Amino acid sequence: FNVAGAATPELADVGVFNLVPMVFEKLTQNAPPRIFGDDYPTPDGTCVRDYIHVVDLAEAHVAAARALRASPGTDLTLNIGRGEGVSVREMIDRINAITGHDRPPVTTPRRAGDPSHVVASADRIATELAWKARHDVNDMITSAWAGWTRNHPEAKQD
Repeated sequence: FNVAGAATPELADVGVFNLVPMVFEKLTQNAPPRIFGDDYPTPDGTCVRDYIHVVDLAEAHVAAARALRASPGTDLTLNIGRGEGVSVREMIDRINAITGHDRPPVTTPRRAGDPSHVVASADRIATELAWKARHDVNDMITSAWAGWTRNHPEAKQD
């Protein structure tokens, strides 16, 4: 699922390969963030995704490794997610609020192959590993922004 956030600003991913850093990049350039299509069959017309904090992802992998070590010869196939969907428009609104920007997005055509709704079923990982994500979307944005501004000093607030 969609990984966001940073354990610490020093460990932030500086690549621009998913929604959160794509929005940060636009804000840093004083440009509007982009929404790829707003005519999906979702409440606000934008794609809905499940976002997971990188720390939660790492902790889930550690929990899985411990379970596999405790039961040699077994295997696990589990979704790692929060089991909650957040729309692209909602993420951009939250990013604007958390970063202190007020840059409304522009809508561009859909990207080929983007499904309207992708949310993890996290029931099995909760049952089998007693694992649940601890960080919410605001934690992801806040930690990712701290890493972004550390690595992009030109990033500024309005």
